[in-house]
Amino acid sequence: MDITLEVIPLPVTDIDRARDFYRDKVGFHVDIDQEVMPGMRIVQLTPPGSGCSIALGDSIWQMTPGPTPAPGSYQGLQLCVADIKAAHAELVARGLDVSEPVQYAPDDGATFMHFQDPDGNGWAVQEYRRRATEPLHELLAKLRRQQES
Repeated sequence: MDITLEVIPLPVTDIDRARDFYRDKVGFHVDIDQEVMPGMRIVQLTPPGSGCSIALGDSIWQMTPGPTPAPGSYQGLQLCVADIKAAHAELVARGLDVSEPVQYAPDDGATFMHFQDPDGNGWAVQEYRRRATEPLHELLAKLRRQQES
């Protein structure tokens, strides 16, 4: 059985402000922005090339058991890019307040930069150069074919 992570609900105080931030400053694509049932608006955004989206909603937390997370309480959400210098330049050009990239080791996957959304939810952007030649979806499909053989 395959199980995929495809949507992460994100706690925010203002759906429109968050949608505009993720669309305009971070470059996510708006997949859905509508009332999906009476009284429940969902905005779903996906980073370019990603199989996982974020969902913003005014009633989304009523559908899941447990406590409602506070806006700004999510930390350590992570995006991956093949070229962190190019990503940094693009994000800065979009007006995003993003840290300078820091290389913690020379290994692939050891360079990061960080930003926060307007509510304080914290994101890391990791450079994973291997993704330029080996996109994750292609690698997973290849591994799946090998397992089936």
